[in-house]
Amino acid sequence: MNKKPYFFIGILFMVFHHGVILSQITKDTTALAAVTIVASPTAATLQNTAASIVVINRKELDKSDGTILTSVLNKVPGLYMQQGALNTVKISIRGIGSRSQYGTQKIKAYFEGIPLTTAEGESTIEDVDLETIGSIEIIKGPNSSSFGSGLGGVIHLFAREIPAEELQGKSSRTYGSFGLVKQNFSVDYGKSSTMGSVNYSHLESDGFRQNSSYDRKSLTLQAKQKINTKGELSFIGMYTQLKAYIPSSINEDDFNNNPEKAASNWAQSQGYESYNKWIMGVGYRQQLSSKWTLKTSVFSNIKKAYEPRPFNILDDESNSIGFRSSLNYKNTIGSVPFETSLGTEMAFDDYSFSLFENLYASQPNQGSIAGAKFSKKQQKSSYQNYFLQMDFSLSEKLHLETGLAFNTTRYSLRDLFAEAVPIPDLAYTFGKIWSPRAGLSYSFTKTKTIYASISKGFSTPSVAETLTPEGQINTNLKPEIGWNYELGLKAHGLNNKLYTELTFFSTQITNLLVARRTAEDQYIGINAGASSHTGMEFLVNYQILQTSQYQLSTYFSAVVNHFTFNDFVDGVNDYSGNQLTAVPDAQWNVGADLSTTNGFKLHTAFSKVGAMPLNDLNSKYTQAYSLLDLKTSYTFTLLKSLKTEFSTGVNNALNSHYAASILPNAVGFGQAKPRYYYPGNPRNYYGGISLSYLFK
Repeated sequence: MNKKPYFFIGILFMVFHHGVILSQITKDTTALAAVTIVASPTAATLQNTAASIVVINRKELDKSDGTILTSVLNKVPGLYMQQGALNTVKISIRGIGSRSQYGTQKIKAYFEGIPLTTAEGESTIEDVDLETIGSIEIIKGPNSSSFGSGLGGVIHLFAREIPAEELQGKSSRTYGSFGLVKQNFSVDYGKSSTMGSVNYSHLESDGFRQNSSYDRKSLTLQAKQKINTKGELSFIGMYTQLKAYIPSSINEDDFNNNPEKAASNWAQSQGYESYNKWIMGVGYRQQLSSKWTLKTSVFSNIKKAYEPRPFNILDDESNSIGFRSSLNYKNTIGSVPFETSLGTEMAFDDYSFSLFENLYASQPNQGSIAGAKFSKKQQKSSYQNYFLQMDFSLSEKLHLETGLAFNTTRYSLRDLFAEAVPIPDLAYTFGKIWSPRAGLSYSFTKTKTIYASISKGFSTPSVAETLTPEGQINTNLKPEIGWNYELGLKAHGLNNKLYTELTFFSTQITNLLVARRTAEDQYIGINAGASSHTGMEFLVNYQILQTSQYQLSTYFSAVVNHFTFNDFVDGVNDYSGNQLTAVPDAQWNVGADLSTTNGFKLHTAFSKVGAMPLNDLNSKYTQAYSLLDLKTSYTFTLLKSLKTEFSTGVNNALNSHYAASILPNAVGFGQAKPRYYYPGNPRNYYGGISLSYLFK
């Protein structure tokens, strides 16, 4: 019998009894009730929500180097973002998604309500420029009925707020190690009922490793127009142009002795990915009456990509269109106030690709050269989510949340290569999946809340995982199903100087989906058993000192987990009882922030990441590592309207040698050794200047 959950529960009540208080990642939070969860379909706050939710504000984002979210998200207990390169990112929450080969899977992601997750379940957030983000909300685990199949959780990115009654222009430039240059230009306009902003960003880097140069240009447009006192129309659009070379993973010898080296076949082929991507969405919100509110949006994603790899060249494009709508109703049942939200989200993806031979080996030193086409296919995927959420204020202190979601996911695959010989479409659906949720929170005082919740989530296999080596669909493959149990405490005190959160969770997953590697570029999916994800998350922020001249605060976050395969048999291999692959068993972060009234700021962040298994057998582990990041900035105003900021910083100040990402269960073909490792950047520096002008 697993005694860990009972041990965790005992600690929780002991902590609560003695009045220990914990915190959320936004350090300027002064009252829990004032922090509204924007992504929730009903009116929800951190005070009464029976779920582990983290809100990251703009001040937290400004403490990073401004290029990628890794250092920001890795402060969140329970979340681990691996960064093999600026274009090679994998996020896991509570161990879910850790065994993905390359990208982020089993986690839903949105930007201003527009899905960044495909119908197949792969999410990309690294293309969203940090300058355009105003805040981030992270729901850990399947704790949101209204957002579909996010077994690991949901990440919501929200655009910067447009200042009212202002016209402002901003320009910034950052230089850093390894040829890093980032430029940003933005204009914000807010006048009466019309608001708009435009942001242009250009990020380029030579990279620490061979064959790792990166060049990304992006343009983001945002607009809001009030139709009347009760209606508002909004628009968000983002265009991204990327060309990023790929160094890929390397073996242990190269990782230890020559970490700047690229994998030899990727270096010889000069492999890279390039694409043009458009994301667009139009939303409408109408206050129908004092009790009824309607929110509706339509969105579209378009991507045209080209990726030369050593084993072939991929030429592909995708088009997606979708719709999301919710109808909210507020009233009372007897003396019990309640709010309900009924809604739907659906999306339809059309993805087509062609594969060409890569002739780089026959014509050395020229990089990738396209040869004959040998495959052309079209894939269509769709999902439909329907949700009902009802929240009840049973008393001033007791709050009940209930939710039910219904999902259908289907896809088809058509072979277009042999067009002269018609081949019937392969089609499959995962049937109907119901996902219930219930949560209860109780506020002993206005500053102390305890909660418990139970929820169900799921994750569907990708089309590639459902295909057999013969190109047939494995109709026996099932979605992963997870039941999540959570118990937590949210509290603050000492005149709002100290805020704490403590969470215990247990997620039990069945139909565990395993990507079995059959060739360098080929995987097949199998349901191989079950896994258990049990852990404790802790977060505390403390304002040490505040005077008329300066403010000093500190934070600490940690997670301790026990992630194992309960019942995992893959062929003749029995991995039952082994530690879950590619996720550390412990992480903690500590830091301090100093700011003065004359515009000087100092941010320090120290993190420790534990060792993690490289394979399901647990025969090899990474080394634990530590990172220290420092940043200073100085802000002042010239001519009353020109705000100027100078900043400088260092990442990995201790020059740690570490694996920033790993390829789980890597296989060495022929005489080659397995390539598990993506080396992290050594010590690197950056500095920048920004100018903001407020037009009168």
